[in-house]
Amino acid sequence: MGIHDQSYRRYAGPRTEPGAAWGVIAWSGIRALLARRLFLVVLLFAWSQFVVRAVVFYLSANFPSMELIAPSAQTFRDFFDQQDFFVFVVTVYAGAGLIANDRRANALQIYLAKPLTRAEYVAGKAGVLVVFLLLVTWTPAMLLLVLQTMFAGSLAFVRENVFLVPAMTVFALLEVLAATFAMLALSSLSTSARFAGMLYAGAILFTTAIFQTVRGVTGSSAASWISFSANLAQVGDVIFGVAPRHDTPWGVSLLIVVGLIGVSLAVLRWRVRGVEVVT
Repeated sequence: MGIHDQSYRRYAGPRTEPGAAWGVIAWSGIRALLARRLFLVVLLFAWSQFVVRAVVFYLSANFPSMELIAPSAQTFRDFFDQQDFFVFVVTVYAGAGLIANDRRANALQIYLAKPLTRAEYVAGKAGVLVVFLLLVTWTPAMLLLVLQTMFAGSLAFVRENVFLVPAMTVFALLEVLAATFAMLALSSLSTSARFAGMLYAGAILFTTAIFQTVRGVTGSSAASWISFSANLAQVGDVIFGVAPRHDTPWGVSLLIVVGLIGVSLAVLRWRVRGVEVVT
Protein backbone atom coordinates (compact mmCIF):
# COMPACT_ATOMS: atom_id res chain seq x y z
CA MET A 1 0.00 0.00 0.00
CA GLY A 2 1.35 3.36 -0.99
CA ILE A 3 2.08 5.99 1.65
CA HIS A 4 0.69 9.44 0.85
CA ASP A 5 2.20 12.58 2.27
CA GLN A 6 -0.51 14.46 4.21
CA SER A 7 1.76 17.18 5.54
CA TYR A 8 0.85 20.88 5.37
CA ARG A 9 0.81 22.51 1.96
CA ARG A 10 0.37 26.18 1.21
CA TYR A 11 -2.89 27.15 -0.44
CA ALA A 12 -2.27 27.72 -4.15
CA GLY A 13 -5.81 28.55 -5.30
CA PRO A 14 -7.30 31.92 -6.25
CA ARG A 15 -7.33 34.58 -3.56
CA THR A 16 -9.96 37.24 -2.97
CA GLU A 17 -8.71 40.74 -2.36
CA PRO A 18 -9.37 42.03 1.17
CA GLY A 19 -12.48 44.20 1.37
CA ALA A 20 -14.28 42.50 -1.53
CA ALA A 21 -16.39 40.11 0.55
CA TRP A 22 -19.24 42.63 0.86
CA GLY A 23 -19.92 42.24 -2.85
CA VAL A 24 -20.51 38.50 -2.43
CA ILE A 25 -23.05 39.17 0.34
CA ALA A 26 -24.79 41.87 -1.72
CA TRP A 27 -24.96 39.76 -4.88
CA SER A 28 -26.32 36.79 -2.95
CA GLY A 29 -29.08 38.93 -1.44
CA ILE A 30 -29.94 40.50 -4.80
CA ARG A 31 -30.26 37.11 -6.48
CA ALA A 32 -32.44 35.79 -3.65
CA LEU A 33 -34.88 38.69 -4.03
CA LEU A 34 -34.97 38.49 -7.83
CA ALA A 35 -36.02 34.85 -7.48
CA ARG A 36 -39.26 35.94 -5.75
CA ARG A 37 -42.09 36.54 -8.19
CA LEU A 38 -43.99 38.79 -5.80
CA PHE A 39 -40.99 41.08 -5.49
CA LEU A 40 -40.68 41.27 -9.28
CA VAL A 41 -44.35 42.30 -9.42
CA VAL A 42 -43.62 45.08 -6.90
CA LEU A 43 -40.73 46.32 -9.04
CA LEU A 44 -42.93 46.21 -12.13
CA PHE A 45 -45.58 48.39 -10.46
CA ALA A 46 -42.84 50.73 -9.22
CA TRP A 47 -41.98 51.47 -12.85
CA SER A 48 -45.58 52.17 -13.87
CA GLN A 49 -45.20 55.89 -13.21
CA PHE A 50 -42.12 55.92 -15.44
CA VAL A 51 -44.20 54.53 -18.32
CA VAL A 52 -46.98 57.08 -17.77
CA ARG A 53 -44.58 60.02 -17.65
CA ALA A 54 -42.68 58.74 -20.70
CA VAL A 55 -45.94 58.84 -22.67
CA VAL A 56 -46.65 62.37 -21.40
CA PHE A 57 -43.16 63.49 -22.41
CA TYR A 58 -43.67 62.04 -25.89
CA LEU A 59 -47.02 63.77 -26.36
CA SER A 60 -45.75 67.14 -25.14
CA ALA A 61 -42.72 66.95 -27.45
CA ASN A 62 -44.62 65.94 -30.59
CA PHE A 63 -47.97 67.73 -30.27
CA PRO A 64 -47.79 71.53 -29.85
CA SER A 65 -51.32 71.60 -28.43
CA MET A 66 -50.07 69.69 -25.39
CA GLU A 67 -47.37 72.11 -24.32
CA LEU A 68 -49.20 72.57 -21.00
CA ILE A 69 -48.02 69.14 -19.90
CA ALA A 70 -44.41 69.76 -20.94
CA PRO A 71 -41.88 68.61 -18.28
CA SER A 72 -40.19 71.00 -15.88
CA ALA A 73 -37.94 70.75 -12.84
CA GLN A 74 -41.09 70.43 -10.72
CA THR A 75 -42.10 67.40 -12.79
CA PHE A 76 -39.00 65.51 -11.69
CA ARG A 77 -39.48 66.62 -8.08
CA ASP A 78 -43.05 65.29 -8.21
CA PHE A 79 -41.76 62.02 -9.65
CA PHE A 80 -39.69 61.38 -6.53
CA ASP A 81 -42.67 62.28 -4.33
CA GLN A 82 -44.87 59.77 -6.09
CA GLN A 83 -42.21 57.06 -5.79
CA ASP A 84 -42.20 57.38 -1.99
CA PHE A 85 -44.80 54.62 -1.63
CA PHE A 86 -42.68 52.17 -3.60
CA VAL A 87 -39.56 53.19 -1.66
CA PHE A 88 -41.48 52.31 1.51
CA VAL A 89 -42.71 48.96 0.15
CA VAL A 90 -39.33 47.88 -1.25
CA THR A 91 -37.55 48.91 1.97
CA VAL A 92 -39.85 46.79 4.14
CA TYR A 93 -40.08 43.83 1.75
CA ALA A 94 -36.40 43.61 0.86
CA GLY A 95 -34.79 44.95 4.02
CA ALA A 96 -36.73 43.68 7.03
CA GLY A 97 -35.08 40.27 7.07
CA LEU A 98 -31.58 41.14 5.89
CA ILE A 99 -30.08 40.98 9.39
CA ALA A 100 -33.02 39.64 11.40
CA ASN A 101 -32.96 36.34 9.50
CA ASP A 102 -29.23 35.95 10.13
CA ARG A 103 -29.75 36.62 13.83
CA ARG A 104 -32.55 34.06 14.00
CA ALA A 105 -30.33 31.41 12.38
CA ASN A 106 -27.29 32.45 14.47
CA ALA A 107 -25.51 33.12 11.18
CA LEU A 108 -23.75 36.25 12.39
CA GLN A 109 -21.28 34.14 14.33
CA ILE A 110 -20.56 32.15 11.16
CA TYR A 111 -20.19 35.25 8.99
CA LEU A 112 -17.87 37.06 11.40
CA ALA A 113 -15.84 33.95 12.21
CA LYS A 114 -14.52 34.17 8.64
CA PRO A 115 -12.04 36.79 7.42
CA LEU A 116 -14.96 39.20 7.13
CA THR A 117 -15.15 42.48 9.00
CA ARG A 118 -18.29 43.91 10.56
CA ALA A 119 -18.16 46.83 8.13
CA GLU A 120 -18.04 44.46 5.14
CA TYR A 121 -21.04 42.54 6.44
CA VAL A 122 -23.11 45.71 6.92
CA ALA A 123 -21.97 47.08 3.55
CA GLY A 124 -23.04 43.86 1.83
CA LYS A 125 -26.49 43.93 3.42
CA ALA A 126 -26.85 47.64 2.69
CA GLY A 127 -25.84 47.04 -0.92
CA VAL A 128 -28.92 44.87 -1.46
CA LEU A 129 -31.31 47.63 -0.43
CA VAL A 130 -29.35 50.42 -2.10
CA VAL A 131 -29.46 48.66 -5.48
CA PHE A 132 -33.20 48.09 -5.44
CA LEU A 133 -34.07 51.51 -4.01
CA LEU A 134 -31.97 53.27 -6.64
CA LEU A 135 -33.71 51.06 -9.20
CA VAL A 136 -37.08 52.62 -8.30
CA THR A 137 -35.88 56.22 -7.77
CA TRP A 138 -32.70 57.45 -9.44
CA THR A 139 -32.65 55.05 -12.40
CA PRO A 140 -36.14 55.81 -13.79
CA ALA A 141 -35.68 59.54 -13.11
CA MET A 142 -32.46 59.63 -15.12
CA LEU A 143 -34.04 57.59 -17.91
CA LEU A 144 -36.91 60.08 -18.04
CA LEU A 145 -34.41 62.87 -18.54
CA VAL A 146 -32.78 60.90 -21.37
CA LEU A 147 -36.17 60.19 -22.98
CA GLN A 148 -37.16 63.84 -22.78
CA THR A 149 -33.99 64.77 -24.66
CA MET A 150 -34.61 62.10 -27.29
CA PHE A 151 -38.26 63.04 -27.84
CA ALA A 152 -37.46 66.76 -28.08
CA GLY A 153 -34.46 66.12 -30.33
CA SER A 154 -32.59 68.83 -28.47
CA LEU A 155 -30.48 69.39 -25.38
CA ALA A 156 -32.27 72.67 -24.63
CA PHE A 157 -34.17 71.28 -21.62
CA VAL A 158 -31.01 69.77 -20.13
CA ARG A 159 -29.07 73.02 -20.63
CA GLU A 160 -31.83 75.01 -18.97
CA ASN A 161 -32.08 72.55 -16.09
CA VAL A 162 -28.52 71.29 -15.83
CA PHE A 163 -28.86 71.17 -12.03
CA LEU A 164 -31.35 68.30 -12.32
CA VAL A 165 -28.67 65.62 -12.71
CA PRO A 166 -26.80 66.43 -9.47
CA ALA A 167 -30.09 67.26 -7.70
CA MET A 168 -31.64 63.89 -8.53
CA THR A 169 -28.43 62.08 -7.64
CA VAL A 170 -27.94 63.82 -4.29
CA PHE A 171 -31.57 63.49 -3.21
CA ALA A 172 -31.84 59.87 -4.32
CA LEU A 173 -28.69 58.94 -2.38
CA LEU A 174 -29.89 60.79 0.73
CA GLU A 175 -33.30 59.13 0.62
CA VAL A 176 -31.90 55.68 -0.14
CA LEU A 177 -29.18 55.79 2.52
CA ALA A 178 -31.61 57.05 5.19
CA ALA A 179 -34.14 54.30 4.42
CA THR A 180 -31.45 51.63 4.10
CA PHE A 181 -29.62 52.21 7.36
CA ALA A 182 -32.82 52.84 9.34
CA MET A 183 -34.23 49.52 8.12
CA LEU A 184 -31.01 47.63 8.76
CA ALA A 185 -30.77 49.07 12.28
CA LEU A 186 -34.30 47.93 13.09
CA SER A 187 -33.64 44.55 11.48
CA SER A 188 -30.59 44.09 13.72
CA LEU A 189 -32.73 44.61 16.83
CA SER A 190 -34.89 41.56 16.20
CA THR A 191 -34.81 37.95 15.08
CA SER A 192 -38.13 38.37 13.26
CA ALA A 193 -38.26 39.97 9.82
CA ARG A 194 -41.98 40.59 10.24
CA PHE A 195 -41.47 42.43 13.52
CA ALA A 196 -38.64 44.53 12.04
CA GLY A 197 -40.87 45.49 9.11
CA MET A 198 -43.65 46.45 11.50
CA LEU A 199 -41.24 48.63 13.49
CA TYR A 200 -40.17 50.48 10.35
CA ALA A 201 -43.74 50.92 9.09
CA GLY A 202 -44.86 52.03 12.53
CA ALA A 203 -42.08 54.59 12.80
CA ILE A 204 -42.92 56.11 9.40
CA LEU A 205 -46.70 56.12 9.84
CA PHE A 206 -46.73 57.11 13.51
CA THR A 207 -44.43 60.12 13.13
CA THR A 208 -46.40 61.28 10.08
CA ALA A 209 -49.68 60.91 11.96
CA ILE A 210 -48.37 62.96 14.90
CA PHE A 211 -47.16 65.70 12.55
CA GLN A 212 -50.50 65.84 10.72
CA THR A 213 -52.36 66.00 14.04
CA VAL A 214 -50.20 68.87 15.29
CA ARG A 215 -50.58 70.61 11.94
CA GLY A 216 -54.35 70.28 12.09
CA VAL A 217 -54.49 71.72 15.60
CA THR A 218 -52.02 74.59 15.14
CA GLY A 219 -52.59 75.33 11.45
CA SER A 220 -48.81 75.42 10.96
CA SER A 221 -46.34 72.95 9.50
CA ALA A 222 -43.52 74.09 11.77
CA ALA A 223 -43.63 70.69 13.48
CA SER A 224 -42.71 68.82 10.28
CA TRP A 225 -39.40 67.90 11.92
CA ILE A 226 -41.34 65.22 13.82
CA SER A 227 -42.00 63.24 10.65
CA PHE A 228 -39.24 61.32 8.92
CA SER A 229 -41.03 61.62 5.55
CA ALA A 230 -41.65 65.34 5.98
CA ASN A 231 -37.98 65.99 6.73
CA LEU A 232 -36.93 64.23 3.54
CA ALA A 233 -39.55 66.12 1.54
CA GLN A 234 -38.37 69.45 2.96
CA VAL A 235 -34.74 68.74 2.09
CA GLY A 236 -35.76 67.48 -1.35
CA ASP A 237 -37.57 70.70 -2.15
CA VAL A 238 -34.45 72.72 -1.38
CA ILE A 239 -32.21 70.39 -3.41
CA PHE A 240 -34.51 70.73 -6.44
CA GLY A 241 -34.75 74.50 -6.03
CA VAL A 242 -38.52 74.63 -5.44
CA ALA A 243 -40.37 76.37 -2.62
CA PRO A 244 -40.17 74.32 0.63
CA ARG A 245 -43.56 72.91 1.56
CA HIS A 246 -43.15 73.16 5.35
CA ASP A 247 -42.32 75.93 7.82
CA THR A 248 -39.48 74.02 9.44
CA PRO A 249 -36.04 75.40 8.45
CA TRP A 250 -34.55 73.04 5.89
CA GLY A 251 -31.28 72.93 7.83
CA VAL A 252 -33.11 71.42 10.79
CA SER A 253 -34.69 68.79 8.54
CA LEU A 254 -31.30 67.94 7.01
CA LEU A 255 -29.73 67.67 10.46
CA ILE A 256 -32.45 65.24 11.56
CA VAL A 257 -32.04 63.07 8.45
CA VAL A 258 -28.26 62.93 8.84
CA GLY A 259 -28.69 62.32 12.57
CA LEU A 260 -31.00 59.39 11.84
CA ILE A 261 -28.35 57.84 9.58
CA GLY A 262 -25.74 58.34 12.32
CA VAL A 263 -27.94 56.76 15.00
CA SER A 264 -28.70 53.83 12.70
CA LEU A 265 -24.98 53.24 12.11
CA ALA A 266 -24.37 53.35 15.87
CA VAL A 267 -27.09 50.74 16.41
CA LEU A 268 -25.56 48.52 13.72
CA ARG A 269 -22.14 48.84 15.34
CA TRP A 270 -23.66 47.77 18.64
CA ARG A 271 -25.83 44.89 17.35
CA VAL A 272 -23.66 43.36 14.63
CA ARG A 273 -21.01 41.36 16.41
CA GLY A 274 -19.53 37.89 16.16
CA VAL A 275 -20.23 36.99 19.79
CA GLU A 276 -23.61 37.53 21.42
CA VAL A 277 -23.03 39.23 24.75
CA VAL A 278 -25.52 38.21 27.45
CA THR A 279 -25.85 40.47 30.47
